[in-house]
Amino acid sequence: MKHNSLWEGTRLGLVVATTIWVWLAGVDAIVGQPFRTFTVLGGIVQFTLLHYLLNVAYGVAIVWALHRAAREPSLVMGVAFGFFILEFGFAMLTILLSHLGLGELAWVRILGGNLVGAALAAVLLFRTHPVVRELRQAESQEDD
Repeated sequence: MKHNSLWEGTRLGLVVATTIWVWLAGVDAIVGQPFRTFTVLGGIVQFTLLHYLLNVAYGVAIVWALHRAAREPSLVMGVAFGFFILEFGFAMLTILLSHLGLGELAWVRILGGNLVGAALAAVLLFRTHPVVRELRQAESQEDD
């Protein structure tokens, strides 16, 4: 089955980026600091552009790796390790931002948004992506 990593990854990245963007805006609104996170991170327009660009790049990379994993299952471990490293990086960024203007709410804003985005991406990929289904079928055939 032919897959288009660029299109599928872009779609995934846009959905995740929008979810995280809404999370950040929502948390800021709830605590009475509308768009505070965006301001600290360079302004609404600059943050939004970079945020969407990075999420699309991550989405394309993840989908590309999943497509490759259909031919080389060992890549699944590489994707898992990459995810761990990325999440560790977001934890470090959260610590930094908690001292650079976001305070203790940086954990809710940055790490919380990132975890919501990661969970959404995992659900979308594990429930809907055909390559994941193919990997599951191949694994169940090996067990037989």
